[in-house]
Amino acid sequence: MPMSQLAAWSARLAWFALVVALLSILIVRSGVLEVLPALATFGGALVCAALAVLAGLASFVTIWRQGLRGLGRSLTGMVIGAGLLAYPGYLGYRAYQLPPLTDISTDMVNPPRFDKLAAQRPADRNTYPAATAAGQQAAYPDLGPLQEEANTNLAYQAALDVVTKRRWQLIDARPPAPPRREGSIEATARTLIMGFREDVVIRITPFGNGSRIDVRSASRFGPSDIGSNAARVRALLEDIEDKLTGEEAEPQPPPAPGPQLKKAPQPAKKPAPPPPKKPAPKRG
Repeated sequence: MPMSQLAAWSARLAWFALVVALLSILIVRSGVLEVLPALATFGGALVCAALAVLAGLASFVTIWRQGLRGLGRSLTGMVIGAGLLAYPGYLGYRAYQLPPLTDISTDMVNPPRFDKLAAQRPADRNTYPAATAAGQQAAYPDLGPLQEEANTNLAYQAALDVVTKRRWQLIDARPPAPPRREGSIEATARTLIMGFREDVVIRITPFGNGSRIDVRSASRFGPSDIGSNAARVRALLEDIEDKLTGEEAEPQPPPAPGPQLKKAPQPAKKPAPPPPKKPAPKRG
């Protein structure tokens, strides 16, 4: 019994698409080539994955009508192709729901500035876009600065510990010290699968008797971050707050006991004399 050519091509296209997609992801994460050519390669892999799914569907008809072999290859091509298309399809759905934002800041009036990272970012993406504020307020109204009772030094150390724990690439860290009363941390995070670089700056300033922490997270490429920067800012502030709250809640060790003074012995008290007995009344 002959093999269905559509089934054979479905499997071939699917395996080819999988290899090309993995190579493009490795290229983006390693930084060997520019991002745009790697994304174009990844897009080509998705086209091949879609063709694999279509060829697999068409092969079902020929296998059913002509009694050809190749059902297993058709299923292989369709499963691999659909798997490759699933995550980009989900991202496309998210991009349709969210506004096209790439820069998120807890302070939209005076956002934290990129200093050391400015040279690594595209020149037109260092300044917080004024038009972004309205879209950010509508999409993420809950994002705002974190105000804590801890002083700026404790807040700075907590933020630095969280960044270190997340294993972001630390670019610059300046603790609050006279005459500068504010501290700042600059780091680069990466997205989960493609490894796109998204830059983060944390600013710690005095606020009353405590401190205020502002965070800005911005993508380097793309028309939309699909909500990744807002999620990063929200999670980072929650972790810093948990860190500071945990440090405040730690039980303090009891004070060391001091030398105990011995009391001088008190003289024994003499028992009080018994009251005098009344004379018995005389009988007449």
